[in-house]
Amino acid sequence: MFAFAPLVALAVLAVVSAAPSAAAVPPDCARTYVVQQGDTCNSIGAAHQAPTFQIEHVNTQIDGNCDNLTIGDTLCLGRNGQDCSNVHVVKGGETCGGIARNANIALNVLFQNNPTINSGCTNIQVGEVLCTQSTVIHYT
Repeated sequence: MFAFAPLVALAVLAVVSAAPSAAAVPPDCARTYVVQQGDTCNSIGAAHQAPTFQIEHVNTQIDGNCDNLTIGDTLCLGRNGQDCSNVHVVKGGETCGGIARNANIALNVLFQNNPTINSGCTNIQVGEVLCTQSTVIHYT
């Protein structure tokens, strides 16, 4: 009966070793958040004043659709010196021009701080959290 114990222990070790590991939080992380049930990048961003792009950029383990969040993982919401402090949650019918005017920022600054927005501003989505800071953030 005990002759199989080492084999069982090896099998358990192999399964644990094969489990994916969460990416480490960068050492220059300004603030963090632990993923909860039902979270999306947009909902986290809206609740914690963090642009969707910024969350995805800093946490390289997040895929382009942000559909691979894992409950219990710690995310970095922004890096020191690269943490947008003013955000806007996109509502239906809004345009980049209108968002920039309402935030009192130049349109080119809106585009620079949200580099995933295409030149025609046709890919912003309802619920997306945009950086509306008046100064350009130089993401690295």
